[in-house]
Amino acid sequence: MIKAVFFDMDDTLYDTSGFAAIARRAAVKSMVNNGLKCTEKEGYEYLMDIVKEKGSNYDKHFNVLTKEVNGTDDPLIVVSGIITYHNTKFSMFKLEPECFSTLLYLKTQDYKIGLITNGKELKQWEKLVRLGLYPFFDQVITSESVNIEKPDPEIFRIAMARLNVSSETSLMVGNSFETDILGACKAGIQSMIINSKLTEEQKNIIKDNKYQVTELSSLIDLMDIL
Repeated sequence: MIKAVFFDMDDTLYDTSGFAAIARRAAVKSMVNNGLKCTEKEGYEYLMDIVKEKGSNYDKHFNVLTKEVNGTDDPLIVVSGIITYHNTKFSMFKLEPECFSTLLYLKTQDYKIGLITNGKELKQWEKLVRLGLYPFFDQVITSESVNIEKPDPEIFRIAMARLNVSSETSLMVGNSFETDILGACKAGIQSMIINSKLTEEQKNIIKDNKYQVTELSSLIDLMDIL
């Protein structure tokens, strides 16, 4: 019997990838308008190369872009990119369909709810607060706070220990096979993958430890059989 449900954050509870691309394009457009010496298309391609090299949690993408293109780290251009990026991002913050009702159902049915997410602690908490989700969670475990990233099974064990539940009574919900589903499987936890499809090879790897759905609300029906 399931007692605790753990969720991934990005692209599970809300659409991270979709807003990020739009926000970055808007930022580059603003930077070009303020003196970045390239086209918007070139600037976006340069920026994505920097994001790929430095990682999404690096906090000076626009500084590097400006210096690479213009030869100097111009504060006006950098700030215009930062402000436009954040303004666009915050205007687009929205939950995945039926996220709120699903979490509310779990809460009213006395399930324990945890968040297991890779990323910087303050950035992930900012998302929870802005989206109004933090009251639902009994525990929030970020990779930065425990210095362990998914898919390492240890981060799942830490989460279970904090909620005082076992792997047999836990379920992990996420969108990534590599980090969420495979990591949960290694920790002996059943999992539900959302917003993504599994290949036959991936299905064979995790065998009976997964459920594949397209809508978060399917979790409500799933809980009746677990």
